[in-house]
Amino acid sequence: MVKDNYFNSKRTINCGGKIINLSSPVVMGIINITPDSFYDGGRYKSIWEILKQSEKMLYEGASILDIGAVSTRPGAKLVSPDEEQQRILPVLESILKNFSSAVISVDTYNSSTASAVIKNGAHIINDISAGNFDPKMCETIARHNVPYIMMHIKGKPENMQKNPVYNDLVEEIFFYFSQKIEELRKAGVRDIIIDPGFGFGKTVDHNYELLKKLDYFKIFELPVVVGLSRKSMINKVLNIQPDDALNGTTVLNAIALTKGADILRVHDVKQAVEAIKLIEKYRQAG
Repeated sequence: MVKDNYFNSKRTINCGGKIINLSSPVVMGIINITPDSFYDGGRYKSIWEILKQSEKMLYEGASILDIGAVSTRPGAKLVSPDEEQQRILPVLESILKNFSSAVISVDTYNSSTASAVIKNGAHIINDISAGNFDPKMCETIARHNVPYIMMHIKGKPENMQKNPVYNDLVEEIFFYFSQKIEELRKAGVRDIIIDPGFGFGKTVDHNYELLKKLDYFKIFELPVVVGLSRKSMINKVLNIQPDDALNGTTVLNAIALTKGADILRVHDVKQAVEAIKLIEKYRQAG
C-alpha cells in the first residue's frame, strides 16, 4: 500500500475558486448524455432525467460530476465539436443553474468544446487523448487556467482495442505522461491530474498489470484518477454484462484505493463513497 507520507503528492485542485481536497480520495460521478456509451448510453434522454441523476450523485457524495457528450467506448467514432456542443451546453447550463455549488468536469477531446464549456461555467476538462486528438488543447487549458485530467490511450476509440501491444506497458505509459507533463508545465498549466486509461488500448491482462502497479504512478506527485466502473476488464473475467458489474467494480475500486487512487470515476456513487470510507478506516487502524 502507498504510505500517505511517502510521496509529496499535490493534495488540492483549484476549480474556479472551489477547492477540492484530496487528502482523502473523492468520487467523480459519470453522466453520459450520449446515445451509445457502453453502459448508460441513451439512459438520460431529457434534461429532467439528467438533473435527477445529478441530484442523486451529489446527494450520495460525488465531489465532481463528469459530463460527456461523446462516446469513447471501443469502436466509437469521433464526433464533431459542433454536434458535441449542441448536446452538452444546454445540459451544462441546466446543471449549474440547479446545482450552483457543483464542480463540473467535461469529458472532451476537442479544444473548441473545452473553451466553450469553460466559458459557460465548467471547472475541469477531462481529455481521454491528453491533447493528441487536438493539438490546440494544451494552449486552451493554459489560457483558461483550469484543472486538466489527461489520460493515456493507445490509438483512438475506433481502433484502440484491435490487438494493442506494448514492449513494457508501464514504461511506455510513464514516458507518455512524462512528455505530456513537461508540455503542460511549459505552457503554464498548474493543476494536472493523470489517468492511466484502463480499457483504452489495453487488453484485460494489461489492465490488471496496470492496476497492480498503480502505485508506481505516484512518483509523478500528481493526483491519479481511476476509471474502472463496469468495464470489460470485469465483465470478461466474470463472464457478465455491464449491468451486473457493480460488485466487481467495487472490488477493483477498493484495490485501486489501496494503490493510491485519488479520484474514483464511477457510475455508482454511493458504493464508491462507501468503499473510500472503509479503506480510510482500514488505513487508520493501529
